[in-house]
Amino acid sequence: MTDLFPAAVPPGTAPQPLRDDAPLADRLRPLSLAEVIGQEHLTGPEGAIGRMVAAGKLSSMILWGPPGTGKTSTARLLADAVGMRFISVSAVFSGVADLKKAFAEAETAAKAGQRTLLFVDEIHRFNRAQQDGFLPFVERGTVTLVGATTENPSFALNAALLSRAQVLILHRLDAAALDTLLTRAEALAGPLPLTGDARAALVASADGDGRFLLNQAETLYNAQIPEPLDPVGLGKFLQRRVAVYDKDRDGHYNLISALHKALRGSDPQAALYYMARMLTAGEEPLYVLRRLVRFASEDIGLADPQALTQCLAAKDAYQFLGSPEGELAIVQACLYLATAPKSNAAYVAHKEAWKSAKETGSLAPPANILNAPTKLMKDIGYGANYAYDHDAEGGFSGDNYWPEDMTPQTYYRPVERGFEREVLKRLDWWDRKRREKRGE
Repeated sequence: MTDLFPAAVPPGTAPQPLRDDAPLADRLRPLSLAEVIGQEHLTGPEGAIGRMVAAGKLSSMILWGPPGTGKTSTARLLADAVGMRFISVSAVFSGVADLKKAFAEAETAAKAGQRTLLFVDEIHRFNRAQQDGFLPFVERGTVTLVGATTENPSFALNAALLSRAQVLILHRLDAAALDTLLTRAEALAGPLPLTGDARAALVASADGDGRFLLNQAETLYNAQIPEPLDPVGLGKFLQRRVAVYDKDRDGHYNLISALHKALRGSDPQAALYYMARMLTAGEEPLYVLRRLVRFASEDIGLADPQALTQCLAAKDAYQFLGSPEGELAIVQACLYLATAPKSNAAYVAHKEAWKSAKETGSLAPPANILNAPTKLMKDIGYGANYAYDHDAEGGFSGDNYWPEDMTPQTYYRPVERGFEREVLKRLDWWDRKRREKRGE
């Protein structure tokens, strides 16, 4: 059985040269944080990781992001950047006994003045009890925990662990980052046997996954193809649909932008055309569905609350039926969005509320709306004179819910379209009642 805990990598150890037959993705692993692609919002001078490295001290963190975005590479490079020992554990293969061994090694190293970074891949696969086992060692500083997960930490990790670790979000690699990755591969292994359009199609097919892209490139290198493949030939060779896009004229992002604008402009015919262009060219249907879901909240919102439900139902139907049968559900969602009343009120409210929260985040809510589970909290006024709305006339007390040092704000402004017309009537009635209570 492979040892789950190979000897920890001492700080400052130079990476071992890889065999020429090592996988391409391993041969192209970055050698420093500066070489990590697509995560500059974290690794740059102003990013959370960049600031910690500059200070020479790491705090425990959870790296959350899709597959192939550099979570493992980032963790390895973090340890070297601040001079820490590196131990790697996979939650797929490890149990409590394995973790105890890792913690024992870290405690021994700590007595010798060496700090340990414990990297836990797929940390979400540990159950709640196993996650609790990390807590005392993280609190004592025996290890600095760096966990990697593709799952939402809010649901996959327990609250106690989350309170002791900063969650850092890694982005899907965009087209520019993936192109850079392919350029590095070509500098190492030579030009890919692809036309320019086929190379762009290969990048689009990776859907943000750098490891997948390099594995596909390696397949092409190993095949020793005599003539460059065009997009159709590439799709046949890889047995995977790839988008036939001209990156300068009808590219991936141009078509999704056109689809979005046609939906916003309530033109179902044009929206269907651009969506058909993408799907028949080989675009991943789930990518299109993700964009439709986003559109439902950004451009329709509460003007038609069913828009989001329609999109999620289409996603479930497509995953249940697959292609081509499930694509009809995507068509239905597209038509629903194009013909629905439009409102960006929720989108605008989101931006304004987040901005306000960042500017006033330390203000306390008024004491009367705070729960008072202890005697001390009751004594200092928590919950005093709280107006229970269900007991008020019309089920509305008109109380003030804003911090005392903050003027009430208006983030959400419904439009006179669709269901939001009814919402606007409610808000107007409640505002009038509040003004009456204030004697205005």
